[in-house]
This record gives sequence, structure tokens and C-alpha cells, in this order.
Amino acid sequence: MPALNRVQLMGRLGQNPEARFTPTGKQVVKFSLAVSNRWKKDGEVKEYTEWVNIEAWGRLAEVCNEYLRKGSLIYLEGRLKTDKYVDDSGENRYFAKVVIQQMQMLDRKADEDKGIIDEAPAEYEAE
Repeated sequence: MPALNRVQLMGRLGQNPEARFTPTGKQVVKFSLAVSNRWKKDGEVKEYTEWVNIEAWGRLAEVCNEYLRKGSLIYLEGRLKTDKYVDDSGENRYFAKVVIQQMQMLDRKADEDKGIIDEAPAEYEAE
């Protein structure tokens, strides 16, 4: 049976990307993305923000680490993945993340404080 695992999100980074390298030398970057939803109820604007864990690998990770900063507005496409870890009490814990395969920077103005420059290519795809 065919299946589809595709996620599309647009939001702002909640923190600067955190980069690390695997033992084989491949770069991986992690960050959180704030995705907000707004609506009106009884004439009052309501807002809810969902925080999504994001992970990028290889050249896409390098680009994220170089150009993205806290507050950067991006559009991304990727796949949903669930990871498991064991907490301090020995219990298994699970969390979802999006492994991105394509990312587009939506901030186009130069902003030296954030390290974003106009000359940066706007769209990247995973290798």
C-alpha cells in the first residue's frame, strides 16, 4: 500500500541552529520552529503557537547553520520522524521531529545582527 510522509511548515526559528557532526563527519543541525495560528472569536484575535522540532542533514544543515538565526522566517518541506530516548528514571520517552528536505528563507532584508545577507540563495534542497 502506498504511503505519504510529507510535512510543509512556515514559521520562525525559536533559537539559533545547534550544529554537531556525526562520527563519519556529516553535519546535522537542530532547531525549533514556531508555527502560529490566528483566528477571531467574539471580536477578539486569538493566537496559538505550536513548537516543532526540526532537523537538517548534510549540505542543508550547513546552509541552515550559516544563514539562519533566532527569529528567521522560513518555509520548509520534510518528513515526520519519531525518536525515542530513555529519561533519568529509565522510562522510554518519544518525541516527533521534522527532518527537512527543502528549505526556503523568507527574510530578504540584510540584517547583520542576525547574520542574514541579501546575497544568500533563497532555496535549498537536501542532497
